Amino acid sequence: MELDLRGGVRAAPVLGGTPRERQALRFAPDPPERDADPEHVARTARENEEDGLDSALVTQSSSWPDPWLVGAWALAATSRLRIAVAHRAGVTAPTSAARALATLDRLSGGRVSAHVIVGSSDADTARDGDTLAKADRYRRAGEYLELFTRTLTERRGFDHEGEFYAVRDARSGVWPRPGGELLSFGGSSPEGVRLAARFAEVYAVAPGPLSATRRRIAEARAAAAAQGRTLRIWRHVPLVLAATDEAAAERARRIGRDAIRLTTGPGSGRWYEAVQLDRDRERGHGGAGGAAPDPVREHAQLAAYVRRSLAGAFIGSPEGVAERIGRLRAAGVDIVQLDTAVETDEDRELRRTLVSLLRSGYLPRPARSGPYQRRGW
Repeated sequence: MELDLRGGVRAAPVLGGTPRERQALRFAPDPPERDADPEHVARTARENEEDGLDSALVTQSSSWPDPWLVGAWALAATSRLRIAVAHRAGVTAPTSAARALATLDRLSGGRVSAHVIVGSSDADTARDGDTLAKADRYRRAGEYLELFTRTLTERRGFDHEGEFYAVRDARSGVWPRPGGELLSFGGSSPEGVRLAARFAEVYAVAPGPLSATRRRIAEARAAAAAQGRTLRIWRHVPLVLAATDEAAAERARRIGRDAIRLTTGPGSGRWYEAVQLDRDRERGHGGAGGAAPDPVREHAQLAAYVRRSLAGAFIGSPEGVAERIGRLRAAGVDIVQLDTAVETDEDRELRRTLVSLLRSGYLPRPARSGPYQRRGW
C-alpha cells in the first residue's frame, strides 16, 4: 500500500505578524486563545489537497474552536482530502459523539475519522469539567470506545451498565459508510497500546529514535494480532525544509532564535499558559503549576520547549528528509504527517517537492550524518 501523507488544518493562522514570525512560532507552544477563521480553514484544506496530501489532522484543546466544526468546514471546502478530527474521550457522551462521526462521514462521502485522545494534561481536561486522573481516564476510555463502536455498528437498540456510563435502548439512525478507517488512537503507555489494539484501525506511534519506533510498532501490531485485528501506523514528523541541507540547518537555527525571542518578550504570558507547558509542569519540568510568577523560570521553560521541538524535527532538503521518511516507511510506518510551515510560495513548493519525492518511492540511502542533523541556536 502506498505511503499515506497527512497534513494539518488549524482553525486560524499561527500567531505572528510576518511569515518569518509564523514559521518560528510553529515550534512554540500554542497559546490558549485561537480564533475560528473560515477562509483560513478552507484555504489551507484546499492547499493540502492540491499539494497531494491524502488527509489532514484537526487538533483539539479545551479552549480552542470545536474540532468537529472545523473539520466539517475543511471537508466542505474539499472533494478528496480526508480529515482526522482529534476527539477527547469523556468530553461528550460516546453515543452522541458516534452519531456526530457517522453524520460527518455520510455528509463528506466517507472522508472523516476520529483520532481519540485521553488528554495529556490534567489541568486541560479539568477545564472541560473532567477531573479524573490520567490512569482513570484511560480506564474510562475503554468503556467509552466500547459504546462508541457499538453505536457505529449495531442496528438494534442496546443497553449498557458500566462504571462510567449507563444507556438504555441506545441506537443510531445513521451509520458510517462500510469499510472505512474510523478510529485512530495514540498513547505510548501499555494502556494506550491495548486500547488501540482493541478498537482502532490506526495507531499513532510517539516520535523517537528509529529503533524505538520499530519496537513500538512491533508491540502495537502484536497486541492487535492477539485481538485478531491489524493496525496501520501513523507517525507525526515536524519539518524544517530548505533547498539544501545546509540552508535548512541555518533556517532551523534562525527559527529557534526567533521563536525564543518572540515567546520570551512582551506578552510572554500567553505562551506560558499553553497546554503543552501544563503537561510539562505536571511531569515536574519547569516549575510547579500555580506557583508565583517567575519570569526567569517561565522564559527558561519556553526556551526549553522550543529547543526540544526543533530537536525532534526532520531538518534538511526535500531529498534529505525524504530519505529519513523512507527509513520510517521501511520500519513499518504507513501514515506520515508532514508538519511544516506553509507561509510563503517557497514553503509550499518545498512541501510539493517532498510529496513528489515520496510519491515516486524515493528510497533511503544508508544513514549518514549531515548538516541537517546539527543543532544550535
